[in-house]
Amino acid sequence: MFRHVPNILTGLRLVLAAVFFAMLADYQQPLSASSGQALWLNLAFAIYMIALITDFLDGYLARKWKVEGAFGRVVDPFVDKVLVLGSFVFFAGRNFTIPSFNPSDIPSNVTTITGIAPWMVVVIIARELLVTSLRGASEQSGQNFAAAFSGKLKMVAQSITILAVLLYVNYLQWLKAHDWEAPAAIVRNIFIWATLAITLVSGLLYVRRAIGLYRKNLIR
Repeated sequence: MFRHVPNILTGLRLVLAAVFFAMLADYQQPLSASSGQALWLNLAFAIYMIALITDFLDGYLARKWKVEGAFGRVVDPFVDKVLVLGSFVFFAGRNFTIPSFNPSDIPSNVTTITGIAPWMVVVIIARELLVTSLRGASEQSGQNFAAAFSGKLKMVAQSITILAVLLYVNYLQWLKAHDWEAPAAIVRNIFIWATLAITLVSGLLYVRRAIGLYRKNLIR
């Protein structure tokens, strides 16, 4: 009975990801504080938090009960990537954009209120694709390429940034009304840029590790 609980939690996290994305897809940047979108993003925030808790629980329970299997090793990181990468894709999308107006009140540009630009998403996705390719090539040659601490730190940083962005967007109208928008945006940007830096450094460390394994294999 216990054997299936971690896998069930992993499957539940995939369902939560689908619900979370549906809520982000339905969200529209409100024009006023009374537009009714606050509750919507509060629910999205809660769903993401539950997903993070299940991510911790499924791994913890699998190790505690010694029921780690192939399903968890494959599906668990897959769901993590879907949840994180999907969140950043939506944050850079049209639902979180606002027009910038010139003095003639004509829309002149479009920016994201999340602070996430499309090129940032490309960097994050490129890192994941590169590491996945390196892991596949290394393990195919019989080399161990398990997740490193830098990879786990990257996941934590990305998740915290997603939560920070949700809070910023959800309370944007309140922040504007109380003149807190500028400092809040600075804090949001610190999270974003720190996450990008950790993501890039983590990717480089994996590349260095793969090169070391490749050279070691050549010597043998």
